[in-house]
Amino acid sequence: MVRLHVKRGDESQFLFDTTVDIPMEDLIKQVSAIYNRQLKVDRLCLEIGELAEHGIIIPPNMQGLTDEQITELKLKDEWEEKCVPSGGSVFKKDEIGRRNGHAPNDNMKKVLQNTVEEAKAMVSKKQAEANVCLTMEMVKGALDQLRGAVMIVYPMGLPPHDPIRMEFENNEDLSGTQAGQLVIEESDAQLWWAGKELQRNKKLSDFVGKNEKTKIIVKIQKRGHGAPAREPVVSDEEKRNMMMYYHRRQEELKKLEEDDDISYLNSDWADNNSLKRQFQGVNNIKWRPK
Repeated sequence: MVRLHVKRGDESQFLFDTTVDIPMEDLIKQVSAIYNRQLKVDRLCLEIGELAEHGIIIPPNMQGLTDEQITELKLKDEWEEKCVPSGGSVFKKDEIGRRNGHAPNDNMKKVLQNTVEEAKAMVSKKQAEANVCLTMEMVKGALDQLRGAVMIVYPMGLPPHDPIRMEFENNEDLSGTQAGQLVIEESDAQLWWAGKELQRNKKLSDFVGKNEKTKIIVKIQKRGHGAPAREPVVSDEEKRNMMMYYHRRQEELKKLEEDDDISYLNSDWADNNSLKRQFQGVNNIKWRPK
């Protein structure tokens, strides 16, 4: 199997196993799908963490308003009474004014938080450091776990305007957000390797050869953004090791310069003519009488 180390810019994303015979069209679809699902899991983990702390999100026309303004405008959240977490709620006001503050109790809160941690670990970018490949099944598993945890705490479901429900239904609106800029649609996705675009109308073997044991670093990029920066010749870890070596070497040279003791030159082993006198038999001659 060919192993791809997928990056976005200089940031590692995941490892992916494939074959040299795969058409690039299919490979780009698979890589971009995993990449975007990985982003979806990250967004869901963030929102579910807020759900555990402050309850469901309030309608868009009430967000950011004070209690006095809501009363004055006679606004009411009709979903507040419908979406009560299992086991009752604990009030914890959302200072941002985005959620209603009726958070799940401690037991249900732990269910959400533990599931979030497990889902994060499944699709973590650190999996690449551990030499673990990410598959679509793993990403779907993380999404299913998150969906199940939300259903346990909110069996009646979430409001239709809640971003968590919208994410699960693939109706999320990311326009104008930083998260939206990270998403790369499959039709706009490109893969680059060694400064070359891996063109869709070819096979992977046209670029990397027939060796199934190949490992390459590919960069996913949005169409029209130009070629991504090439990988540095020296990695960050190698740079650190080189800097440490040169620092130690400088310290050793500095100590040698500070050492002015030259008494060792009077030692027998430091005498350049010692061997010559020994061969001539005049090594231990003394000129004074005993």
